[in-house]
Amino acid sequence: MSSVRAGTQVVVVERILSDLVDHDLPCAPWVAARLAERLDGDVHTIREVAGLLDPAERAGLRPLPLPLPAVPTIVDRFADVAVSAEERTLLLIAALSLDEGIGPVLAACERSVDDETELSQHLCVHAGHFRFVEQRFAIWIVAVSSPVMVVDAHRRLAEALRAAGEPATAAWHRARSSARSDPASARLLVQAARELADAGDTERALLFASEAAAHANPADRDPVRLIAGSAAVGSGCMAEAAGWLAPMYPDGEGSSRLHGLAALLVAHAHLQGTVPDVNMALLRPPSDTGEDWHAWTRAAAFGAALCAERGDRQRARAWLDVLREGAKRTDADGRLRDPVVSLIWLLLGEGEADDASGTGAVTGIVLGALQRAVVGDVEGGLQVLATGESGVVPQIDPFIAGYERTDLIAAHRIVIEVLLHVWRGDIARARTRLCEASLTLPIAVPFAGLGVVLARRLDLAVLGRLGPFAHTLTAALPAPSRTDQLVDRAIRSHLAGEPNVATSCLRLWLDRGSPQTALSVPGLDEDLPIGADPAPRTRQLVEPPDMALGRLLRTRAATSSAPIWRNEAAEVADAARAIASPFERARVESSLGTRALIDGDSDVARTHLRAAWQLFDESGATAWADAVADRLDGLGAERDAERFATVRRRWESLLTPRELEVALIAVQGGSNRDIAGMLTVSVRTVEVHLGRVFTKLGVRSRIDLVLLGHRTARHG
Repeated sequence: MSSVRAGTQVVVVERILSDLVDHDLPCAPWVAARLAERLDGDVHTIREVAGLLDPAERAGLRPLPLPLPAVPTIVDRFADVAVSAEERTLLLIAALSLDEGIGPVLAACERSVDDETELSQHLCVHAGHFRFVEQRFAIWIVAVSSPVMVVDAHRRLAEALRAAGEPATAAWHRARSSARSDPASARLLVQAARELADAGDTERALLFASEAAAHANPADRDPVRLIAGSAAVGSGCMAEAAGWLAPMYPDGEGSSRLHGLAALLVAHAHLQGTVPDVNMALLRPPSDTGEDWHAWTRAAAFGAALCAERGDRQRARAWLDVLREGAKRTDADGRLRDPVVSLIWLLLGEGEADDASGTGAVTGIVLGALQRAVVGDVEGGLQVLATGESGVVPQIDPFIAGYERTDLIAAHRIVIEVLLHVWRGDIARARTRLCEASLTLPIAVPFAGLGVVLARRLDLAVLGRLGPFAHTLTAALPAPSRTDQLVDRAIRSHLAGEPNVATSCLRLWLDRGSPQTALSVPGLDEDLPIGADPAPRTRQLVEPPDMALGRLLRTRAATSSAPIWRNEAAEVADAARAIASPFERARVESSLGTRALIDGDSDVARTHLRAAWQLFDESGATAWADAVADRLDGLGAERDAERFATVRRRWESLLTPRELEVALIAVQGGSNRDIAGMLTVSVRTVEVHLGRVFTKLGVRSRIDLVLLGHRTARHG
């Protein structure tokens, strides 16, 4: 069970994702990265294995099977491999080992760590650890071994690990080798799973808890379900989590139900796109047990936060009422209640500068970063996140206690970091950071799919289209926001120079109340129809002042009537200078240039568009920069056409039609060979025509002709 290694680069996974999308087998990036690690990056093998996974496994909603299936490409690759019985035993034990320490593997084979003979050409051994030369070989050796051999290998590993003082891992192997129920191993595995989850190793915790559930006594299974479900949530495997937790409701063991409720709410909200209705009165703890009341109160906090992420103000308030009731019994100092309430109001767009903040990963770091950013200190928000990542600040967060070190919370922090890079206007860095993080973290989960919206908008900003990461992240989201995709289509059309299509998409979006994520992601307001009033938004946006100002200025440029705009244009241009984000400022400059074009002032349009291009280029928004460059090129072509139309009018009475064509091409820099090719004549014929042109226009050379042409274009 190895994590994705540093060698698994973005470019490699991007190629794999593209292939999987082409074959209608989209996998979440972190799943594709894991497949690349376990299958040696072989695209054909990865595609075959992905074809055998169910949609939830491909989306990262359930963990990958262990071991992966031995598909035909793996079987064919090692079909001619011959190993001795002794080497086969060694390789099988190594393939089944959960860890890469060579000591227990050798002990299971009754060999010494001091044995200097080569173990196998299929293993690399260094500094007490081993690794298969090809990871696919480990899958193959298990697949071609009989069940009896596999059971024996697990038994040997269990004995070796027990002797080495690793009882938990020994218990897992012993349980895997047991044909009968093994409650003793189950108890060891439950304790180990709990410790692993607390340490943030939710993948191993889920593995141990799953095996424990198979061997536990029926009366002990709810606590095991709780650990497994909670570990699955921490890993981002929400379908797996729901499968473990849902059977506890409504008739499960009382304390386990209360402690699992927050995790079940998270899983259900991600899978269904909405927070389930829960009658918390029916789940109210029957006793004054502090831990049960804390679990009940924390579940209410999760319910409120999940509703706030989805813009459900009314239900968020109802959950907050439950949170406050529980806090009276178990949170007298407000360490849980106060920062959670602040987070919820911020997500609903009603945060205040003096709102409370907490400690730890979410109510301390994430909330603190957002609180700084929304008042304009985006750089300070990024510093808060960087400090939190360093581990300098306290890590205890009553809101997410037990999840602080999980992939799920790391994904929340990364998504907010990427968002703040976008707010700062650093588009290229935001996209790179998001792609890198998606190799290891379930970034589709946090904040109601905010990471997916960011991936799509960043791909459009840089590529002008949705790339493999955006496509597969969208597919990994169980309940994607179709309304946001209207804005994506509008942006794509805007960048392709199709404003009418963009406007049509925006009209539909406006008709639906302009829905969007609570935490503001750059959309499109450049192509709003002139004279149109944007529909009232369904909720307040959470964004820094730069974004709010930029949107206001672009909306004024796009929708103001001609008489109003004549009085406002200079004011809007001056106000844009206060915007620090190069991306937001560029979009305002582009809008000003477009409005100037509409009003027929091409010189002013060029000034604004050149500024927009420079700023888009600075921000790394390559597709936006290219779109502006295309518009500038078009303006240049139009200007040249206008200039040489004047030359044509002045010279057409002096030259024959063919002489005029030759002269105009020469004035624009065409060589004799170029002119001959364009007019389908010989170079000699061109020379003859030019000689006559020189005589009739009174010039002695091509240089004189070009100078005369440009003087004529300027002065008529």
